[in-house]
Amino acid sequence: MPTMPRLAALILSALMCVTAWAGDAARMRHPIVLVHGFTGFESLLGVDYFYGIPEALRKEGATVYIARVNPAQTTEFRGEELVRQLQEWAARDRVEKFNLLGHSHGGPTVRYAANVLPHRVASASSLAGAHQGTPLFDEGGLLNQPAGLSSLTLTPVMKLLGYLTGTPSPDSASVAAATTSLSTEGAARFNARFPAGAPFSPCGQGPETSAVGGHTIRWYSYSGTRQVTNLLDPSDALLKLGSLSMRGEESDGAVTRCSSRWGRVIRDNYPWNHLDEINQVLGLIGPFAPSPVAFYIAHANRLKLGGL
Repeated sequence: MPTMPRLAALILSALMCVTAWAGDAARMRHPIVLVHGFTGFESLLGVDYFYGIPEALRKEGATVYIARVNPAQTTEFRGEELVRQLQEWAARDRVEKFNLLGHSHGGPTVRYAANVLPHRVASASSLAGAHQGTPLFDEGGLLNQPAGLSSLTLTPVMKLLGYLTGTPSPDSASVAAATTSLSTEGAARFNARFPAGAPFSPCGQGPETSAVGGHTIRWYSYSGTRQVTNLLDPSDALLKLGSLSMRGEESDGAVTRCSSRWGRVIRDNYPWNHLDEINQVLGLIGPFAPSPVAFYIAHANRLKLGGL
């Protein structure tokens, strides 16, 4: 049996190992909020939308909130749901500000919250954010077919998804409503209302910081430009089909490279498709692609080093 000094040394060594394993790369000043995109959810049947990402961020010291917003609605509708959750978390947990990160339709959604509630937002980042909309929702696009076929068939599915995942107001799900925001024209109208962080030129770079209502907010964006990345992933076929609506532009199968650019563009050509960006499906990304989980930790570290 070890002596008391020896036992104390063993306990101290174990504690040091646990601390080293936990890490602090993502120990930011402000919590991070993950916001899903169109057809998204917090967790479905035990599978997170941001697969394996919240746990990894927490192990590296981050405080993580996961938003529940409507899977199919306008940016403003989803944004208001996000604003209410931010206000609730701020009051309950005494949070001063949040770092928002949205995927796909989550990109414009976090921008809405940043503009409406600027005193609670330190940064707004997006991964494949549909800031200029997506041709998938333009006339003739895969999700905007004649006679409202997509709306008629997908809206009931989105309502069911909302009920299964505890989304606020699941009965409000509407693919037609989502189309008004995610079409090219709809996105242009939204951008005219909320231009903070906009690129200085078409498909260009935007400002890293801008003032909204007297509060400084930082803006970052990222995206991928592949569709088929893993032959074992059945979703790749859908994203390849989606790329046919992109009018020849580079895309991740759902959002074009240019549409994703907002604020400071860190990188817009990761070898990921639209689901790889959230480590889906179940982590099936390209065999030589960088880890999406490591990406989120690296971005959190960027925010940490920036004092956020």
